[in-house]
Amino acid sequence: MNPMDSVVAAIERLDGLDGPASALAGLVGKAVQPRAVRNLLSGTVLGHPLHPLLTDIPIGAWTMASVLDAVGGREMEPAADLLVTVGIAAAVPTAAAGLNDWSDTAGKPRRVGLVHAAVNTVALGLYACSSAARFRGNRGAGTALGLAGLGVLTFGGFLGGHLSFANAVNVNRTADRTGPSKWTPVLDDAELPEGGSRKVEAGKVTVLLYRTGGAILAIDSVCSHAGGPLEKGTIDDGCVVCPWHGSTFRLADGDVVRGPATRPQPAYETRVNEGRIEVRRRTA
Repeated sequence: MNPMDSVVAAIERLDGLDGPASALAGLVGKAVQPRAVRNLLSGTVLGHPLHPLLTDIPIGAWTMASVLDAVGGREMEPAADLLVTVGIAAAVPTAAAGLNDWSDTAGKPRRVGLVHAAVNTVALGLYACSSAARFRGNRGAGTALGLAGLGVLTFGGFLGGHLSFANAVNVNRTADRTGPSKWTPVLDDAELPEGGSRKVEAGKVTVLLYRTGGAILAIDSVCSHAGGPLEKGTIDDGCVVCPWHGSTFRLADGDVVRGPATRPQPAYETRVNEGRIEVRRRTA
């Protein structure tokens, strides 16, 4: 195990973080409860998580500020100062989107995420101090504080990468769930009453069926956000609500109505053939 992995493993074992993490996650959950807030911070309207998009702005701005500090000379000082300010301004919405995503985690990812947030907060504080020093004309302190901030930010970025690539936080859980492209029988028609729902197997995936107004609607039963069981969710007004984090999908086509999900559910065509309900993957 390399040293960085050892550090992450140590953080994952810090069960003392669970109390404050749960308290903070509860506060964040309440703050993002309104649909408009949840959809915005999750990136639902983009079809892609918002947080990783925003992180490029402060990271890029602060990195370039340090480059200009090192090799830009006096004429590049105003540009470096501006980049530090841009990074500070961008860090606020970036943190808000990150907290939104983190509030849905649990266990080891929640512990690592809390440290990730704390480390990045330290980096932000260092850059705020760097900006203040620059404003007072103390270039040496401003440059040194910026370099320190960049070092701390790098460690925070490593933890963020671990959450995405090692823990698969906020990845599309239906990306590799490919249902049958040919009509496949899944259930006797008589077993699905009006207003009823059932989880069925269709090839290598599971599908949620729902009958309404004589029509049979079908989408993947695994929530694209975190893998929650949609068959255990509530169905209302043509939508199913994931019981884990409240992601809401339209049963007619799988589209996201409310985040934190950003990717729609794979949808299926249905028909009744010789008393059996059949499904096949819907093509674009």
